[in-house]
Amino acid sequence: MISVITSLLIGAIFIAAIGQNPLEVYLQLFSQTLGNTYGIGQVLFKATPLILTGLSVAIAFKAGLFNIGAEGQLNIGAFASAWVGFTFVTMPWYILIPLSILAGFIGGALWASIAGVLKAKFGSHEVINTIMLNFIALALVSYLVNNIYPVPATIHTPEISPNAWLQRFDVLTGIFKGSPFNLSFLIALAACLLMYYLLWKTPLGYQINTLGLNKGAAEYSKMNVKKLIMLSMALAGGFAGLGGLNFVNGYKHYLELGFSENAGYIGIAVALIARNNPWGIIIAAIFFGILEYGGLTINTLVPKEIITILQAIVILIMISINHFIAQSRYKKFNAGTANG
Repeated sequence: MISVITSLLIGAIFIAAIGQNPLEVYLQLFSQTLGNTYGIGQVLFKATPLILTGLSVAIAFKAGLFNIGAEGQLNIGAFASAWVGFTFVTMPWYILIPLSILAGFIGGALWASIAGVLKAKFGSHEVINTIMLNFIALALVSYLVNNIYPVPATIHTPEISPNAWLQRFDVLTGIFKGSPFNLSFLIALAACLLMYYLLWKTPLGYQINTLGLNKGAAEYSKMNVKKLIMLSMALAGGFAGLGGLNFVNGYKHYLELGFSENAGYIGIAVALIARNNPWGIIIAAIFFGILEYGGLTINTLVPKEIITILQAIVILIMISINHFIAQSRYKKFNAGTANG
């Protein structure tokens, strides 16, 4: 909350510097995003992939890994979901929808596993590997869309079967009229519940947390560190891969190049702000969803780059706060040890 409020205050200075009234800008931003059901639906639609990419980054953090590859994993998973949807068109919905979800998870998991294996087997740094894999993933998906499964005069795949669609809430409930908010949001919430249960209620989660807190302790306890690294990266990629369902199965019903809009990178900020807590990730993703959609509603008053500045300020302040907390705890620990 400190980082969010401080970023809004600093953002107000930038808004005032370009000759606009910060109160008027923020009033329009929040009234258009949270003041009506259409705006709320748009915010939750924007937040859905951010929840999943935030979980992806967070579970890697918990294992002591830094997953910068959620963007590539998201795109590979989205293509896998789309491929299932436009290939098995005769399957009934109760088979095709679970199959699309599973394909998205497996696609992202397999792509992230490349970095996991390189890290576990050869010690290659996952930051460099996942960054490079992002470029490869985007190029690979582009090649597949434009050359293997082309639709003339477009940059998207063939449409998926209606049996693979995730219904929009405005169709199901009559609420959020006109917004693309869809059932993939419930999948994102289920993923948060799964991550919470896994990390805090299971032996595997205990081992992942131990690895992240102290790799030496994990090795001393005879945990299979290499296996844990590979499994953690696979899970991280799987969560990111599910993020494509929001666009492919729930909105456009095909994969379009560039659909992700840097959701994989924003997921890093979401995880940092939430401090890797799955419930905090939901709140942080909604906040960034407000900024993402809100930026479209205030572009007549201020440049859209103001929203990018706000996002960057939130991240910088959050990193500073985390560093300050860590340093304070370290000093208290040393003081306690000296007095003990």
